Amino acid sequence: MTDIPPGAPAWVDLVTTDLPGAARFYAPLFGWAVAEADRQPPADGHLVFHQQGKPVAGAGLGAGPQRPPAWMPYLATDDAERACQRVTAAGGRILTEPFDVPGSRRTALFADPAGAPFGVWQSLGMPGAEVFDVPGSLTWPELTTREWDRAKEFYGSVFGWTADDQPMGPITYTTWQLDGRPVAGMMPMIGEDWGDLPSHWMVYFAVSDTDAVADEAQRLEGAVSVPPTDLTRGRFAVLTDPQGAFFSILGATLPA
Repeated sequence: MTDIPPGAPAWVDLVTTDLPGAARFYAPLFGWAVAEADRQPPADGHLVFHQQGKPVAGAGLGAGPQRPPAWMPYLATDDAERACQRVTAAGGRILTEPFDVPGSRRTALFADPAGAPFGVWQSLGMPGAEVFDVPGSLTWPELTTREWDRAKEFYGSVFGWTADDQPMGPITYTTWQLDGRPVAGMMPMIGEDWGDLPSHWMVYFAVSDTDAVADEAQRLEGAVSVPPTDLTRGRFAVLTDPQGAFFSILGATLPA
C-alpha cells in the first residue's frame, strides 16, 4: 500500500516504558524485524517493526504514571494543522502539537471528547504502514468508549466518518465508514465489566492462529486478558504485553 486516503488508519504506535523489552516480546510474537528509527521529538527513542520487509508499526518511550503503556492508532491526514483545528472545534484536545519527522511524516496527538488518545499522520515521504490485514499487521482499530453518541459527532466532523450501527447482543456495535468503506469500529462501554477503564482505542493485529499466538504471548511473559473467542469476524483474543499494554489479535474461526 502506497496511498492511504485521509481519514483512514495509517499507522499504530506503542508507547512503552521499555523499548528493548517491547522488541523481545513483539518480534517473536508476530515475526517482526526490528529497526531503530532516527531520534524524534518528543520521545527519546523509537523503533520501527517490519513485516515481510515492510514497516507495519512502531514503538517509542513516553509511558509513565499518567500515561500507561498503550497502543495508539494514527489516522491519515493531508494537513496536520487543519486536523488540529477540526479536533478542537469538535470538542477534542491537542496533546502534542504537530511536529515533523524529516523524510517520514508530520504528526500530532489528540484526545477525543471522552479522552481516548489517537494521532494523525501527514506523509512527508512515508505514507504510513505498507501492509495491512496480513498476519503480523494491523487489521482493525476499534474505539472503546463511554461516550458513543458524542463520538459519532466528533469523528464524523473531524474525519468525515459515517456510523453504521448494528445490534450485537445487548449492545449496538458501530462500523465507521469512509466513502463507503469500513475503516474502524466502535464498542460502547456498557455495564460493570469495564470497571474504571477509560475510553481508549483498541488495535487488532491479524494472525493466522489465534490460539497459538495467545499461547506464545504467555511464553514470552505476556498475559491473556480475554481468552480466544469466536466472533462473526473471526477468532479473537485480548493480550497484554510484559509492560502492561493491551492489544487484540484476530484470526480465522476454528472449524467446528
